[in-house]
Amino acid sequence: MSVDTATVAKIASLARIKITDAELSAMVPELNGILAWIEQLGEVDVTGIEPMTAVIPNHQRLRDDVVGADPLTGGGIRDAVLANAPAAQHGFFGVPKVIE
Repeated sequence: MSVDTATVAKIASLARIKITDAELSAMVPELNGILAWIEQLGEVDVTGIEPMTAVIPNHQRLRDDVVGADPLTGGGIRDAVLANAPAAQHGFFGVPKVIE
């Protein structure tokens, strides 16, 4: 796959990036080089290789998701939390409308 000047101009327009003609001409070979490198990576045989999320083994230490009346677990104190809210609505924080 390769891109031309018109494709780069369209991508810049869609991304709302203002780009000059000189920058446009310079981007075409750069993007074509990136796409060629990606195609080259697609040719690598990865059968039998497990996907990795990191190069070192990581273990997530998660707590049990328990909701109770204890303030440390965060349950049963909604009214106390909302007591100082400027506008509480239906058990939630009321906020002003942002999108018109």
